[in-house]
Amino acid sequence: MILKLKMSAAAVALAFTPGAFAAETETMPEVEVKAEKLQSLPALTNSSLDQSSLLLQRANTSDTARLLDGQPGVSFYGAGGVSSLPVIHGMADDRVRVKVDGMDLISACANHMNPPLSYIDPSSVGNIKVYAGIAPVSVGGDSIGGTIQVNSQAPEFAREGQGTLIKGQAGVLYRSNGNARGANLTTMIASESLSMMYSGSTVKSDNYTAAQNFKAAGPAATGRGWLAGNEVGSSFYRSDNQAIGIAMRRDNHLLELKLGLQEIPYQGFPNQRMDMTGNNSKQANLHYTGQYLWGALEGRVYNEDTHHRMNFLEDKQFIYGTAPGMPMETKGKNTGALVKADVDLSERDILRLGSEYQRYRLSDWWSASGTGGMSPNTFWNINNGQRDRFDVFAEWEARWNPQLTSQFGVRSETVKMNTGAVQGYNTTATYLATSTAFNALDRQRTDNNIDVTALARYTPDTSQTFEADYAAKTRSPNLYERYTWSTKSTMVLNMNNWFGDGNGYVGNPDLKPEIAHTLSVAGSWHDDMQQAWEMKISPYYTRVENYIDAVACPTCAVRTDGFVNLSLANQTARLYGADVSGRKLLARNSEYGSFSAMGVLNYVNGKNLTTGDNLYNIMPLNLKLAVEQHIGNWTNSIETQLVSAKTKVEAVRKEMRTGGYGLLNLYSSYEWKQARLDIGLENALNKFYAYPLGGAYVGQGATMGTGVAYGAVVPGMGRSFNTSLTVKF
Repeated sequence: MILKLKMSAAAVALAFTPGAFAAETETMPEVEVKAEKLQSLPALTNSSLDQSSLLLQRANTSDTARLLDGQPGVSFYGAGGVSSLPVIHGMADDRVRVKVDGMDLISACANHMNPPLSYIDPSSVGNIKVYAGIAPVSVGGDSIGGTIQVNSQAPEFAREGQGTLIKGQAGVLYRSNGNARGANLTTMIASESLSMMYSGSTVKSDNYTAAQNFKAAGPAATGRGWLAGNEVGSSFYRSDNQAIGIAMRRDNHLLELKLGLQEIPYQGFPNQRMDMTGNNSKQANLHYTGQYLWGALEGRVYNEDTHHRMNFLEDKQFIYGTAPGMPMETKGKNTGALVKADVDLSERDILRLGSEYQRYRLSDWWSASGTGGMSPNTFWNINNGQRDRFDVFAEWEARWNPQLTSQFGVRSETVKMNTGAVQGYNTTATYLATSTAFNALDRQRTDNNIDVTALARYTPDTSQTFEADYAAKTRSPNLYERYTWSTKSTMVLNMNNWFGDGNGYVGNPDLKPEIAHTLSVAGSWHDDMQQAWEMKISPYYTRVENYIDAVACPTCAVRTDGFVNLSLANQTARLYGADVSGRKLLARNSEYGSFSAMGVLNYVNGKNLTTGDNLYNIMPLNLKLAVEQHIGNWTNSIETQLVSAKTKVEAVRKEMRTGGYGLLNLYSSYEWKQARLDIGLENALNKFYAYPLGGAYVGQGATMGTGVAYGAVVPGMGRSFNTSLTVKF
């Protein structure tokens, strides 16, 4: 049984009272013809969220990454309202392989404002799988920190003799903190062999507020500019998403075409000096699955084009007065293909074979602005960056007997990278010598990488399971890590920051791929029927050779504002920790209904072995506990989140410490046959806290007057009353 560990009404009800939410599963049920064997053997450290267990989370967030809140080993880097970055066991961003409907999406932004999960709205998500730590080679490469697979709702077809099937659902949401409001719609029409679906969503939010004043009022100001009190500047956003899908099935074959369109007209970032002033994305995704006498076959081709724009939005623009702004544009084009087969060698053995190709192009340019240092030329941050990846893999899974299963996989990757010539805003000493030296380099790089994974699972009886895993995973640097080049302008260095720490960064063309060796073990204990109680413990250890970390930049511009300008270098790092999760049925069908309890404890420790420094943005020890009541159509839960102080910080980045805190959340839902109402009170006690991975607060661009120092940690959200209503038709 895969434990559903999000502290939500639906998740606990599903885990403890099978069938209690039968009405929920009628919402767009999944009808798939793909072979189950196309999904690799799930490790004990993996977790899964289906349609039912996602219902409550959707009421409380418009950020798809946050649907994973409460999963073992998962945390989040703070960012914009729909763009946080998932972290698995202390590793984040490009170190985690994220696939959306099978597409390997790539952030096309120097600040990574458009990570893969920002391209799908929570209302469109059908299921999520998290491979925490050890991910089989068949589910993706070019990563060292695990894999996240997010899939939209699967196509549905009419039953034989049913005729035309027409159905859908519509929802609205409101969250008091930030005055967030949104709506979504999903409709479909299908025959027995053809299905067509449309989904659309829109969400809009103002700046959210912290639980108390975190900055004293500055000098008199007009307009928004200086935000007095507890308002967190540059945290507003709007996001619109649309998708259509067409699917055809015949016998054991399914062919799907999905077309997606996203427009984010604006999104503020409290921990970046820039804001998103536009993000337009077009996606096309063709997918085939089929079953044959010899096994199963899967194929996919996709294309995604992104046009991303940044500048100062109103909260930051006020600080710079009449400055002309700093327009920045990025275009990314991502084309990929996958072929994967499951071959049934025998009753015992399955062989998975596959090949994957990805062609990525990125251009990042900043138009001249005004008549000063940002003129008269266009600044080319990355000019026609190229990153092409070709992989082949093989994976052997053997079920030796009912108690023992093994899996062994090898993946070979070739990553080729290059970029064109660059130029600065002008030919002064600030840019000319550095751009000339960069243009004279041989910038082409080719990495030949190997991944190896091994898993053994032993189930001695119906009440316990044990597992041991080993993986050697490799990740090549991204285009920004290798090819950002300007060192003499602090302003430019600040713009190249995908960490949210307020510092400035420059790339390093000579970076080597990261190689992570991970060893993990896991144990699961439960009652024979896996309904009354369960506990899982999974410690792990990872050593990363050529870990890409920040280092002092002796050739960079000197700054005196409290932040630093940094470069990147290969070093050696290690991470270790453990995830502990459990659940317990407290009472069933009592006078007051059924009661359940669950908890998740996460711990990770990261160290740079080369320098002796701590690793950046490591989530401190944290615990979630929840108790839920299910009675009639009501489901009610009380949840507490406890986080210890973050005292181990990375000195080279001047990372800031945070205090420990505890939050109380209350949730309730009521379900009718054709409708569902969710309400929640998050941070019910209105506790002020700084989220440990929130980054440096630069939401207003610079410090004015008195108050908190420039670069304080972004404060967490204060009390919020959340509600959503979903109607099926």
